[in-house]
Amino acid sequence: MKTRYIFSGALLALATVSCTDLDVDIKSVYTEYPADSEIAIEARISNAYFAFRDALGRRYDEGISCNSDEYTAVSFGGDYLNDRDMANFSLHSVDQDACKNQLNVYSDIQGGITKCNQILMDLGDDNVSVSAPVRAARAFYTFLLMDNWGDTPIIDYHLLGADGVVERSPRADVARWIESELLAVRNNCPTEVSTSTYGTPTRWMVDALLAKLYINWNVYTQDVTSASWSSTAANEKLNDCVAACDDVIKSGLFDLSDDYKRKFMYDNGPHIKDFIYAMPFDAITQPGMTYARFRTWRQGQKNNGFYSVPLASSVGGNMALTPEFAELFCLPGDRRNDVIAGDANTETFDVYQYDATTGEKTNIRNTYQGTPVVFTKKITIIAEYGADLNTGKDLNGWVQGYKSIKFFPNVEEVNAHSRNQSNDIPIFRYADILLMKCEAIVRGASATNGDTPQSLFNQIRSYVNAPTISAAPSLQDILDERGREFLDEHWRRNDLIRFGDFEREWGFKHLNPNANALTNRLLPLSRDVLNVNTNWEQNNGY
Repeated sequence: MKTRYIFSGALLALATVSCTDLDVDIKSVYTEYPADSEIAIEARISNAYFAFRDALGRRYDEGISCNSDEYTAVSFGGDYLNDRDMANFSLHSVDQDACKNQLNVYSDIQGGITKCNQILMDLGDDNVSVSAPVRAARAFYTFLLMDNWGDTPIIDYHLLGADGVVERSPRADVARWIESELLAVRNNCPTEVSTSTYGTPTRWMVDALLAKLYINWNVYTQDVTSASWSSTAANEKLNDCVAACDDVIKSGLFDLSDDYKRKFMYDNGPHIKDFIYAMPFDAITQPGMTYARFRTWRQGQKNNGFYSVPLASSVGGNMALTPEFAELFCLPGDRRNDVIAGDANTETFDVYQYDATTGEKTNIRNTYQGTPVVFTKKITIIAEYGADLNTGKDLNGWVQGYKSIKFFPNVEEVNAHSRNQSNDIPIFRYADILLMKCEAIVRGASATNGDTPQSLFNQIRSYVNAPTISAAPSLQDILDERGREFLDEHWRRNDLIRFGDFEREWGFKHLNPNANALTNRLLPLSRDVLNVNTNWEQNNGY
């Protein structure tokens, strides 16, 4: 069982995040609480820090992952069709009504911003040891909204008018505000990396977020939905990206010493040296993470099933890796190949059980009703149900598409706690710092500290035992490497847009005549969000 890292008793008092009505006077939602109670203050702060937990544990993952080339969200003769919510993401036909379960994470994230503002209003900005990391969390939540939805309200209580009406600000203005906030708080955020700061904003989280902001600067400050936008246009913030990466590198607090597969297992946590900023999950005290439910094949819970311990509850199995993405895991000796149930170099994959403790493949065959289970890399849908992405409600339909086992569960915990897992989900990693610096230099930034794109790239290849390269990587090399390295970590959609690859053909996008509309680079607001915020307009193209 995973060791539980408890910061204090206050962390067990996390409240449920609710949607925030932005039409009311913002200040009216702030309530006083005992400012002299250390436990109450810490509970409120931790509540703000972890406001993204529920969304990240399921619905954000569903939408963002299936909108990239990582997954085709299939259904099985009606099972897991759910109004085509996830299928629509895979087809780039996201619908403001049918996809509301995923799109409504907007309100969850917005609620995190409100919680941060509550703390800042009640405790004041003067106590920078409290206000700086809270402002960093608020900037992070604002970044998530801006990254996925474009124009976003800047909800800093200092900037609110007397009427409390919140308008969406232009995306470029939001990017500049996020930058100014992060630069303002950076030096006052904790520099300690320990159990007590794990999962909370630190100076290194701020640097990582700045690097992410800068590498995408042209996406955020130009009209990315315009045909004139170019993924290779000059980026004025590339040297700033390198500087932010260098600050993390020079700290000496992070490295790539952890085994690739082990660091995503159910017992990961503050001891992982690659994790700069992560969302902690625990099947008992911090629930909500259920990735294995949708990535394990549809009948994988049976005896002689996917794991060496049978699952007590059924699983979805509706998130299948696209053949195009699965083929990235083709490098000989690459440890990352072990986080998919599939072989990139073959069209089929004989499925053996995975040891429920180690996550490694055993020599025991996975069978279903006496038939050996074989996954197919290719996904074939029943033509008359095209938009349903229906592969069929039988063994042939259930085994289509290779599967991700990157966030391998503790099966006994999953059985005991309603499919909940204890795998922490990294948001920023040291490996990302190295690859962002590599990319920035390839795009035109000045090299620093003796690093070259080749040396940075090879640090990644070396730690996973993959073949190193003998020349500078191309942008395509970097995009492919990012796919291998960050599967299931919710950066692939962001990467595809930045590299100008979001409209490339994959999966079943060809079934949607509007799949290549440039407006798809922004998600629509759900009708629920628009009904609450009647002064807002829907994003173009929806």
